[in-house]
Amino acid sequence: MLQQPEPDDYVFATGESRSVREFVELAFQEIGRKITWKGKGEDEKGICSESGDVLVIVDSRYFRQNEIHVLCGDASKAKKVLGWVPKISFEEMVREMVRSDLAAIGSVTGGDG
Repeated sequence: MLQQPEPDDYVFATGESRSVREFVELAFQEIGRKITWKGKGEDEKGICSESGDVLVIVDSRYFRQNEIHVLCGDASKAKKVLGWVPKISFEEMVREMVRSDLAAIGSVTGGDG
């Protein structure tokens, strides 16, 4: 992208649509917690299946009231112009994000933690 003769805008995306729920479940799975969902809509909560602790609450301030509810990135331009293709899966991306956050706050990841 930086080597192109002219600046341009590109979307880098897998073309897969994923939910916030899927992201949350995978992120907590990475730290050894399984989420069970209770309630509906604004009353929904993500509960740790083992401890019963409430780990996720819905905050209506972040609802997209006036926008499309299903979003999916179109990377066809990046593929065509740059030859770019995604190299990691959604699951791998979530794993990398969680591990990066843990490293940033000084937590130990892996088997010696």
